[in-house]
Amino acid sequence: MSTVFLAGASRGVGLEVATRLVQRDIPTIALLRQPQPAVTALGIETRSGDAMNPEDLTNAMAGKTIETVISTIGGMSPDQVRSDFVGNRNLIDAAVAAGAKHFILITSLGTGDSSIALPEAALQTLGAVLKEKDRAEQHLIASGLTYTIIRPGGLKSEPATGNGILISDPSVGGLIHRSDVAELIVNCVQNPKSYHQTLGAVDRNMTYGDRDLTPFSL
Repeated sequence: MSTVFLAGASRGVGLEVATRLVQRDIPTIALLRQPQPAVTALGIETRSGDAMNPEDLTNAMAGKTIETVISTIGGMSPDQVRSDFVGNRNLIDAAVAAGAKHFILITSLGTGDSSIALPEAALQTLGAVLKEKDRAEQHLIASGLTYTIIRPGGLKSEPATGNGILISDPSVGGLIHRSDVAELIVNCVQNPKSYHQTLGAVDRNMTYGDRDLTPFSL
């Protein structure tokens, strides 16, 4: 089986993804800016590097046949530059150069056409971040890579509920636990049904409003 390259494995959704990749015996390389005991404890292969530095990514991807790149990165880098676009752009470009086939990008509900899924107050608060995430999505779509874009709703840290679903309707908003998002992400690895899809991720029991939901079937 070809290798998965995971950026953002040190915490949150990324760490949950790393755990599930190991559980499924999927060969994985985790990109880390600095050593992380929680990742090391998984027995996963790690490479040092920062997604904000293109040379780091070239070196980190060297020597392996990488089939899929997963990025859960976002937020502010140590030098106070948002990684939501720049870091993901660098990862996408490095994936192309490395000959990867599939890129799974994790952004957020509210990005792009899913802005209708969030209350106006949330859009006002998150507007600048969502624009950066939208730029990353558009860069990926234009890259020529087979892509899967997943936009989780509001994230919660409690244990998995098993009720996480992917949904193609961009107007559906809601909440979801990080562990459930991770399960949905790993289900998309080497899954042709996920290719060239942009999907929301919510807990079927924590959506905004009373709605009939049609989950996207993998």
